[in-house]
Parts: sequence; structure tokens; C-alpha cells
Amino acid sequence: MCAANEWLDKQLDHRTIREFKDQAVPEEIVDQLAEVAMRTATSEGMQMASIIRVKDPDKRQAIAEVGKQEYIARAPELWIFLVDTYRNQQIAEREGRENLAAHQLERFLQGYSDAVLMAQNVNNAVESLGMGAVFLGSIQNNMGQMIDILDLPALTAPVLGLAFGEPNQSPQLKPRMPKSLRFFEDTYHLPEDAESLLEDYDQEMTTYYDLRDANRRVDSFFKQVGDKMENRRPRREALIDDLRKQGFNISRAREE
Repeated sequence: MCAANEWLDKQLDHRTIREFKDQAVPEEIVDQLAEVAMRTATSEGMQMASIIRVKDPDKRQAIAEVGKQEYIARAPELWIFLVDTYRNQQIAEREGRENLAAHQLERFLQGYSDAVLMAQNVNNAVESLGMGAVFLGSIQNNMGQMIDILDLPALTAPVLGLAFGEPNQSPQLKPRMPKSLRFFEDTYHLPEDAESLLEDYDQEMTTYYDLRDANRRVDSFFKQVGDKMENRRPRREALIDDLRKQGFNISRAREE
């Protein structure tokens, strides 16, 4: 079997796009991408993820401020992917069932994985159409504020954002670690030459130019990791409080 095809080539050439042409995505394409999202694999068939397409300029600006990335407000399309156990809670109540599971960690994690899979599926489809996209983990900078901006009901929570449209930049392909450092068989085991492989990768990263600051090379990978692992972000540490306010127990299931 030949592994080469256009779809794989697109995925292997994945680049993050943060600047877009001032050009709307046609509604028929938006509808197709929404259908792609709906067809994404979902845990137990429960479909515990939803999407909010953000069009309101004030909401977009507020989300850009949460993410500390002004380009978010200018992107042609801005979608926010949610954990959503609210809908199934409503169905259970309609069926007259005692509803205990909607609040539990298990269901939250199922919804979380559903939402991430949906976002990646949509991103793949966007790139297959020749457009570009950027994932927005930055919406987690302040989950409570995102919940207010999007007026989310209980048992929902924002997971990831995706901004996309026609690219207005052509960034350098960002280096990745050697596969042997991240892809294993049967058990987790780093190769014997892991240290030298990491050092080579660290050097390679210093040759990469990130278009967010196109006039200088990025810091070494080691320095980036060290800075981020050392840097505590208090507001993000409050995520569990935000989730509890939304009705997620994030605790053991109720004992019989």
C-alpha cells in the first residue's frame, strides 16, 4: 500500500497560521466544516461536546483580551469547542432518570476528549481546503471569564478555540523532536541516545523563526521548556474552581 497522498502531505506540512486575509469563509464551507465536526468520533456515542461560532465583535474582542492575542478578534472564523454534558442531563431528566453521572469527572473527561477531537478534525478539514488555522489554548487563561463571555450554562466549559481563514502568511515549518523520543512500542522507553538527540533538537530550534517575532530566532527549546515549567500561572490554577462552579464535581463518584 502506498502511504503517499495529498491528505497526508497536508498533515505533514502543518503550520500554525495567525494572520488571515480579510476574506470571509463562504457559508457553504462553514456548513461543511460543521458537518465534519458533527461526524467526529465521540466517546460512547454520547456526543458530549459542542461548538460556539463567535461572530459578535465585542465577544471576539473580549476573547482576544483573555487570550492576549489581538489577531483572535480579526480572524475570519472563530470557533470555541466546549465540554457539554448539559444536553444529556436534560435528556436524562426528560426520561425521568436520576441524573448523577453528568457532574462526574468521567463524563467531563469524555466531553473534553470529544471537544479536542472535534477541533483537530475541523483543523484537518480546514487545511485540506487550502486554508490555515491556529489552535487557541489561550482561552484557558481565564475560564471563568470565557464562561461569562459566552454565557455558558452549567455543565459546559470551554476547552479549545480555533481561528481560521485564508492564510496571509507563510511561516517556516516548525521543527519537531525525533520520533524515537515520542513514539514507543509496548512500554515507555527513551532511546539510549536521548540526551544527544535532545541536544541536536535544541540546536535546531535556535534556527527557527517564529513569525510572532519575525526579526529574531526563538530561544532554545531547553530554555523554553525551563521557563514554562518554572512559571506558575495562578489564574490557570483556578480552572478547577471554575469547573466546580459549572457543576462538575471533579471528584469520586457518589457512593451507594
